[in-house]
Amino acid sequence: MLNKFLILIIFLPVMAWAQMDFCNQDLENYPVLAGGREKPLYVLAIDTIRFMTGETKVGDLPATVAFCKLSLKAFGMPLELPVMIRVDHVDVKKLLGMNEKDHAMPVNDIFARAGDIETKIAELKENNSFKKELTKVSQRMGTYQAITEGRAWTVPLKTSKGVEFVALTEFLSRERVESAQGKGMNPVQYLFNQGKADYLAAKGDGYLLELKYFKLNLFQWAILVSLLAILLLGGMKNKIPGSVFVVLTVVMQITAMTMRVMISGRAPITNMYETVMFSGFGALILSCIITFVRKETVFVLAGLGYNILCLMMMKFAHGMLDEGISPLVPVLRDNFWLSTHVTTVILSYAALALSWILANSLLIRKRFFTVTNEEYRYQSDLIYTAIKVGTVMLAAGVILGGVWADYSWGRFWGWDPKETWSLIVLLVYTAILHGRYSSWIPPKRFVPLVAGAFMSVMMAWFGVNYILASGLHSYGFSEGGAIFLGSFFLIQILLLLTGVIGNKQAPEQST
Repeated sequence: MLNKFLILIIFLPVMAWAQMDFCNQDLENYPVLAGGREKPLYVLAIDTIRFMTGETKVGDLPATVAFCKLSLKAFGMPLELPVMIRVDHVDVKKLLGMNEKDHAMPVNDIFARAGDIETKIAELKENNSFKKELTKVSQRMGTYQAITEGRAWTVPLKTSKGVEFVALTEFLSRERVESAQGKGMNPVQYLFNQGKADYLAAKGDGYLLELKYFKLNLFQWAILVSLLAILLLGGMKNKIPGSVFVVLTVVMQITAMTMRVMISGRAPITNMYETVMFSGFGALILSCIITFVRKETVFVLAGLGYNILCLMMMKFAHGMLDEGISPLVPVLRDNFWLSTHVTTVILSYAALALSWILANSLLIRKRFFTVTNEEYRYQSDLIYTAIKVGTVMLAAGVILGGVWADYSWGRFWGWDPKETWSLIVLLVYTAILHGRYSSWIPPKRFVPLVAGAFMSVMMAWFGVNYILASGLHSYGFSEGGAIFLGSFFLIQILLLLTGVIGNKQAPEQST
């Protein structure tokens, strides 16, 4: 505390200059150490501010500038930024006296209720959604304290052991600031420049790839390109222009995923954000392969449609999906099993998603437009193809998962919720395949069953994480998302009712 006081008294003009001129966008590429990885300050600032407030800015200030200014509070700078602490749960809002329509609370107001939050956490024995949200709010408050106390920002410092990262308060110690006097136009700027130069000399600028990855926003651009591909393929007889945009979409997403792999050093399938990313991309690739074999454009259109849904989730569902790149838990560090079991399962979901898109589109078309029996049977056959691919891949994924489970946990099967629901999905689609093959399921029931069956996939994929939230697969869990899943089930049921009830076009011919 004395150290901070001395810095404030002796170097207040220096720190005031830092507040006005030092905290700018040029700091985005400054190296920091956070979450076990070296990364640009821009990434740390975005992740931290978003976790704390739910936004990527504080007022009109970009995340990097706000993060820097808040960090200077550790040295007594009289800074007051309009920081709002995010609160999602309705019961937590009631506890804090918030309006239910508000999603955040001013930082000073929420710290005034910190005692109530901690008391309530201690009182609650069951680890329900209320307690989890209280804990998360407490963590957000702790994040704010870490920033304003200078602990959240680590700076490279050359020592006898090489370049190490130290907290901002240690980096800008009284002795170091005094020693930098006269070595540049400002000692703070000199120390930071020297720290970055020492880091680059020792480790290079490879960490900047992550800055390029986030700045390029290739997944966001892929949404636009995918939409253009659908419009061109669906609206033009000449399929070449649309095919060019399909290829461009694939190239953009491969580039983005390759950059993510290079940054993380692992396959991009270890959390919910990455599984959604890989599922959309996998569906597009599988649809292109099936289109090449079957010579049917509808597969590519379905793949593009599902890919857009996944890309939009990645862009807008920040409450559910965390795009940050974090170190792996121990069970996921075996890249061989990670690259086989998880990849196979996600690709199976992608293939089954194609059947889901095709089945729903056929239901709606048959309900509101004229679909001949011959066309209905042909479209059903296309759906059947997608299910066969998905079911075979899912069976392989379940078997590989059993082998990995024996390798990691010493048993092939343990009725873990994720394992159980994967088996349920496999049994559901196997029954549909058998019923279709043996004519046990007639054509008029096959399509609705396929459309509804994807709800089992969503339960295995999202429901186990967002609703059950238990089991050995806890490394993939995320909080929230129950509203999303409930909305999906509701919409799917409404689509089924719309497509089936009152529909006079129900082909009875067996295929």
